[in-house]
Amino acid sequence: MENNQQFTLDVWQLIQQGAISTYPLLLCSVIVLAVVLERAYSLRGILRSTADLTREVVPVLAHGDWQGALDVVRKHQVCPARRVYSDVVENDSSVPIPELERVVTERNYEEVQGAGSNLWILGTIGAAAPFIGLFGTVLGIIRAFHAIGLAGTGGFPVVAAGISEALIATALGLAVGIVAVVAYNYFQSRVERIEAALRIGSGRVLEAVVAGRRVHGV
Repeated sequence: MENNQQFTLDVWQLIQQGAISTYPLLLCSVIVLAVVLERAYSLRGILRSTADLTREVVPVLAHGDWQGALDVVRKHQVCPARRVYSDVVENDSSVPIPELERVVTERNYEEVQGAGSNLWILGTIGAAAPFIGLFGTVLGIIRAFHAIGLAGTGGFPVVAAGISEALIATALGLAVGIVAVVAYNYFQSRVERIEAALRIGSGRVLEAVVAGRRVHGV
């Protein structure tokens, strides 16, 4: 019991011991947190908003009411679907369907790219963080052997500092890397679902445009 009371784990001291590798990892952890918060805020509610706008505008377009559809789109909250559908309903009703399809495809691509912006940072940190930790591990082992050489003898007290540096660098690198990879996969899945929702919604809007033109004999 007495030994347990005397043992304390000073994480900050261990981080300072492995400064050359742990400081970059701490910076990476801050960047990961910033990207996660920014993407979570930017992608919130997009799927529901896309479904709601599609459900509202499709019946109006199917009846050939282009002005009504334009009013519905403009009154809806700003979201990727609103920007895509605006490019459809703001065009003249005589614009050929293939041209509208091209516009929708290009706009969908732009919106999906925007939804996935900054995810490359998470992927890069997720791949690099364990190697940065490994770099710290190698440095810690080098320091341990250097201490042995200077002391002229081995033993745990001689190598303890180097080993602790090696372990903290490895642990921190794995922790940052795991969090970054999990966040990257989660947001990548969100982006793919947004892409699917936009593609399906855009298809329904174009079908409604065709139906609306038939109503007016265009």
